[in-house]
Amino acid sequence: MEITDKNIDSGKAFDWGRTSSDYAKYRDIYPQEFYDRILEWGLCGSGQKVLDLGTGTGVIPRNMVRYGAQWIGADISPEQIEQAKLLSQGSGIEYTACPTEKLTFPDDTFDTVTACQCYWYFDHKTTAPMLHRIIKKNGSFLILYMAWLPGEDAVADASEKLVLKYNPTWSGGGETFHPLFIPEEYIENGFELARHIEYRLDVPFTRESWNGRMKACRGIGASLSAEEVMAWEKEHMALLEDIAPEEFTIRHFAAMAELKKV
Repeated sequence: MEITDKNIDSGKAFDWGRTSSDYAKYRDIYPQEFYDRILEWGLCGSGQKVLDLGTGTGVIPRNMVRYGAQWIGADISPEQIEQAKLLSQGSGIEYTACPTEKLTFPDDTFDTVTACQCYWYFDHKTTAPMLHRIIKKNGSFLILYMAWLPGEDAVADASEKLVLKYNPTWSGGGETFHPLFIPEEYIENGFELARHIEYRLDVPFTRESWNGRMKACRGIGASLSAEEVMAWEKEHMALLEDIAPEEFTIRHFAAMAELKKV
């Protein structure tokens, strides 16, 4: 499904379905510490029912289902959901291909709703009251994020510059260490910021996996033509051979914010 938003990439269209196979192969990169922090907050564990918004290929549910929660994943892209189903066979995770704004779960269905790498795509005026309705009393909306830091990592910086060479309108670069921004619509619709945390971490890659991770980003695989993607990938692999060993780490930061239903 093609998406356009004037506030994202200057309105350049993108479609996550076009990069689903690379997404499935290369985007499952969150370290154990990322999941441990969620569990330390008492979220997404045994006895809970959890909805993962913008689930993509089901990375969060697939990695956390072993802790005992009942998971449902939702995503706007049917292609992403098909990959999620393939990767989740036998896990008990349910998936639905549906935009967040059009979900119609009953009132008080979920203990926790998660949104990882995706909440800036939402129409918050629609999503905020809907989430307040479907989350149980004292339940939580957990916003999750992890991004590389180009200002603190030379390989990430060089890779970003190459993305911008092929896609100058891409607005996903230049990330810095910061708390997550909480849209006012959630506070206005019965949520309060209960807690948040931000921390740096080094994520391991090979040249192939980092190339795949970058290719699966919105600025390349989801928005460029097949010919442009091939040209970018050839140049990116040559770049990595020049500046990176076969195995290396990329400096990232992770952030979590828990909004409590009040």
